[in-house]
Amino acid sequence: MRPPAPDPWLSRRRLAQAGRRSTPFKRPPTRLLRDGRAEPLPLPRALKLLSFNIQAGIRTERYREYVTRGWRQLVHDPGRLPNLDRIGDVLRGYDIVALQEVDAGSLRSGFTNQVAWLARRAGMPFWYAQRNRRLGRIAQHGNGLLARREPRDLLDHPLPSTMIPDRGAIVAHFDVEDGRPLTLLCAHLSLGPRSRERQLAWLAEQAAAAERVILMGDLNCSLVDLLERSPLRDAGLHGAADGGQPTYPSWRPRLDLDHVLVSKDVRVTSIRPILCQFSDHLPLAVEVQLGS
Repeated sequence: MRPPAPDPWLSRRRLAQAGRRSTPFKRPPTRLLRDGRAEPLPLPRALKLLSFNIQAGIRTERYREYVTRGWRQLVHDPGRLPNLDRIGDVLRGYDIVALQEVDAGSLRSGFTNQVAWLARRAGMPFWYAQRNRRLGRIAQHGNGLLARREPRDLLDHPLPSTMIPDRGAIVAHFDVEDGRPLTLLCAHLSLGPRSRERQLAWLAEQAAAAERVILMGDLNCSLVDLLERSPLRDAGLHGAADGGQPTYPSWRPRLDLDHVLVSKDVRVTSIRPILCQFSDHLPLAVEVQLGS
């Protein structure tokens, strides 16, 4: 039996279009509006963050499984929900979690909204599932955001692409105890360098316009590429002092594809991949201090 899902922001907000349809996007951004209830509680200045590409709940332990067990990308298998529970246990204890490669309810996930399932398992009261690649009953592919404190508002934004626009970013604005806002950017970028360059340029614009920002997600390139050879180099963001952390593949991590980047007034106090083989990526855990 599926556990009852917590109330999502979506069920307590009306959807409104924010901005006009414009190229290269094929759908406008959507903003979740507050409904006049009590103000959300501000975030503490010390935060525990986690970014995790969960591969739609598929446990992968070697390269050949992409071929021999590739059917799991299309069809539900009985091991997926127990693996989601294991992932949910990893998420406990964090204040904000950014998820990539989630399925929001389709044939391959057993028609389970994986973000809602993980929120319930991890005890996170606020969650949002972003659907970027909608393949009807076959797949509802996208990103997810889980939080212990409610954001002041949240923007579901498509990202530019040179081909089919199937990537998106979640932009959440939080109040903080010190009185200064926090902008959180959660994204999963394209494998193709041309599309990824345009997506990084969009994220750089968002970061430059924010007073204080944290960027989390699977950015599909190394920290060196992000900070020295991409549009983010002039956005005022930095990573951990000891460089990128290898997170892919989970069974022998060699590539640093998953990142948490912060603006200059956010101090990273701890960063480490969590060793577990519940996906083809390792989750990246980061602790930060907002302000000095």
